[in-house]
Amino acid sequence: MTPDFIASHRELLVYQKAFESAMKIFELSQTFPEAERHLLTEQMLRSSRSVCANLAEAWQKRRYKKAFVAKLNEVEAEAAETQTWLEFAILCDYLDAETGQELFHAYSLVLAATGKLIEQADGWAVSS
Repeated sequence: MTPDFIASHRELLVYQKAFESAMKIFELSQTFPEAERHLLTEQMLRSSRSVCANLAEAWQKRRYKKAFVAKLNEVEAEAAETQTWLEFAILCDYLDAETGQELFHAYSLVLAATGKLIEQADGWAVSS
């Protein structure tokens, strides 16, 4: 899809993948031990949701390429952080390896797509 045909950040495939993944993390986190609710669970939920929120913010900042790219850099940072928390959840046996790897891969796709948005930032910019 090209920028001309997208009216909202919700139409971006990267946003849809990030949102779907964040919701899956939420559902799975409900099974984590109580002791992790304020540590691993909270951090993983925050970072996964932040990916979506930062994509929404980036979309609204397209009038200013530098601001758009800066917000997309935050998307990358939050996606990488989410991957780190997923690794902890797998190693602590809170997530089975297959499910954890599927989610890890989903965030790898988010990272790749965000990188493409950054590379093509000029094409996504909105003229005032």
